[in-house]
Amino acid sequence: MSIETGVYGLVALLILLGLRVPVAISLITVSLVGLTSMLGWDTAIQMLASRPYDFLARWTLSAIPMFLLMGFVAYHSGLTAGLFNAAKVVFRWLPGGLAISSIFASSGFAAVSGSSVACAASMGRIAIPEMVKSGYKPSFACGTIAAGGTIGALIPPSILMIIYGVFAQVSITEVFLGGITIGLLTALGYCITILMVSWLRPDIVPRTCQGGEGYTVAQALKEVWPVVALGIIIFGGMFSGVFTATEAGAVGALGALVIALIIGKLDWSVLKHSMIDTLTTTSSLLIIGVGASMFTVFLSMSGLSGYLLSALTGWEPSYLQLMLMMVIIYLLLGLFMEPFGAMLVTLPIFLPILQSMDISLIWFGVFLVKLLEIGMVTPPVGMNIFVIKGVASQYASLVDIFKGVSIFLIADLLIVAFMIFVPGAVFLFM
Repeated sequence: MSIETGVYGLVALLILLGLRVPVAISLITVSLVGLTSMLGWDTAIQMLASRPYDFLARWTLSAIPMFLLMGFVAYHSGLTAGLFNAAKVVFRWLPGGLAISSIFASSGFAAVSGSSVACAASMGRIAIPEMVKSGYKPSFACGTIAAGGTIGALIPPSILMIIYGVFAQVSITEVFLGGITIGLLTALGYCITILMVSWLRPDIVPRTCQGGEGYTVAQALKEVWPVVALGIIIFGGMFSGVFTATEAGAVGALGALVIALIIGKLDWSVLKHSMIDTLTTTSSLLIIGVGASMFTVFLSMSGLSGYLLSALTGWEPSYLQLMLMMVIIYLLLGLFMEPFGAMLVTLPIFLPILQSMDISLIWFGVFLVKLLEIGMVTPPVGMNIFVIKGVASQYASLVDIFKGVSIFLIADLLIVAFMIFVPGAVFLFM
């Protein structure tokens, strides 16, 4: 046991991440070198040899490729294309109705995706051109879709929540239920933000009611029934106990394929692209998980985890002090790390601390995902910003998009504060 080696390993990890070395490679390298320096090469290899299997051989993880396949089939086959048009029918009478429609369309897409990036890309192609054409300031239109994309990781099925549930060994279904409350609250916060901007700055968001003219309720229902049917199948079965959250992934993937086939939108190209995207994304996520599992062993053997826990116990921080520390750490990590890496790098350190202070790991899972998603729209590495830049480069620069999303960050921070002071809100649907 060598606490000093643990500290050096943690510093080395931060340096590697700062140099933009892939998260998985950074975690595995630091773990292997650290354990070798303490125990020798043979012992280190013996200790780490079984970690990939121990982490990956979990039935729960099978939900990840299944939910991803469901989302990619829905995306590539265009099952979600009608969500924006349907939302316009409901919200076109409001000032800023197009922007509000895009937020609720993003929420609908989240229910069959679980990916912020996919949500932002899909809605960006559809909504941004129409908003700009209707007089919205391009930077705000792009910022709205970038922010709306973050709902994709909050409303289940959420890939981030699945990995958190596996790593923290808590009920994924319960984390999903908590995500519904905060996801809907986030959507509401964004809509209030849009209304306020429309009231204060009509040069940015037109006050006139726009969008959806000539589009009937019958047409809207015809376009969104595939998503509604898929959502009913997944949530109805999962929350009624017919099948588990893990099994829901397979049911959802099969449902997406069948629905796409029924409406004539499933062909070889859709299936090929969906499978390739699923395999690529699953592989990148699971290798990070393997690295985080190895890093947990290194921290434990070095004694750093126990030392930090005893130091925090001696400090005896209040609940608010601990939460403020967590918020600052994750907001800073969000500036230069993607969400999965930031989560899996820190959980081995923070989970024992949270358990010692008797803080609900279900609540923390939802809280953590909300904080990580803020990082998706903050510079310089905000992935949603770059996605929007890719699909709407003719409308705004990266700097303009960051400016457009900044107003939504205020709403995000208010929701984070609400979760801290009213933690019971997460358990509303439980």
